[in-house]
Amino acid sequence: MIEKSPLLQKSLGLEKVGQIISEATNTKTEKVVVEESGIIIDTVKKVVPAVVSISTSENVQDFFGQIIEQQGAGTGFILTSDGLIITNKHVVSSEGAKYTVILNDGRSFPAEIKVRDPNNDFAILKIDGKNLPVMELGDSDKLQVGQWVIAIGNALGEFENTVTTGVLSAKNRNIITAGSGFSQEQLTGLLQTDAPINPGNSGGPLVNLKGQVIGINTAVADAQSIGFAIPINSIKKSIASFQKTGKIVRPYLGVRYLTITQDIAKTANLPVDYGVLVYHGNQLGATAVANGSPADKAGIVENDIITEINGQRLDEKHPLPTVLAQFDPGQEIELTVIHKGETKKIKLTLTEYP
Repeated sequence: MIEKSPLLQKSLGLEKVGQIISEATNTKTEKVVVEESGIIIDTVKKVVPAVVSISTSENVQDFFGQIIEQQGAGTGFILTSDGLIITNKHVVSSEGAKYTVILNDGRSFPAEIKVRDPNNDFAILKIDGKNLPVMELGDSDKLQVGQWVIAIGNALGEFENTVTTGVLSAKNRNIITAGSGFSQEQLTGLLQTDAPINPGNSGGPLVNLKGQVIGINTAVADAQSIGFAIPINSIKKSIASFQKTGKIVRPYLGVRYLTITQDIAKTANLPVDYGVLVYHGNQLGATAVANGSPADKAGIVENDIITEINGQRLDEKHPLPTVLAQFDPGQEIELTVIHKGETKKIKLTLTEYP
């Protein structure tokens, strides 16, 4: 820092000293901005070749009974050089649609849906490619709130990549977003950023300044200048499972639930302000506990509150899906459950998600 010393003020004058300080400060600011801009430019050049656009086309019946072609667009990124593509599940949710992947160099390939994750908003596609550029996966557990991030995607459906920058605003956010059709889907443990994310960006990568994927852009809160991304670490196990077995193997508990917050606990007069309330939800015909599931066999019923799994407390920062994902089908776990006001321990064996 440049000090306004009496000697400088006397020899140069107060106005001149102020000018020197201003010029020095501006020079330092400009240097930081230029360096930061250069890093972002280099990062974008590194990752853009592995970002793809995804075109969807499907024949549907309109209000008047006419068959029309319905088109859509999303984004994805290349995971392996032979053509495995990562995107959002909702981008490729229709079984009857045709999907085309457009590379950054303009080449296009028909895409096959290999798997849709039952518990998360991501899917894996396959194109017939060779020696394709790939994205490097980062470590989302090491992210710090306030660090710079870059969102890349096909923002306006024009099959051209759009780049936006911002900071990581928060971690462990939970939202309700549109799922397939008219359903809603709860997404937990998300990253929040102020980097503008438009609908066409869905499935595109959120990267750090090293060019590593730290999240998958997945949802937009309209008119609030915030976007969300699935932390990449939350799907690494699913990716590894697919590459090993050809499918995503996940543990299955078999409950529908509501994550308990302080507001919910107060409104519903619950005994605790954390955990999950076993609850059938508002979906017509839904049950709180799936028949024949591990939870059902263990005697868990609607209105039970699950507070811990193997001693790990369930709360907004440690949501049920994230905690369950640490285990494999066939593993025995111990639940701490509040049943009609009484706290008890229940052991059960997880099965594979059906």
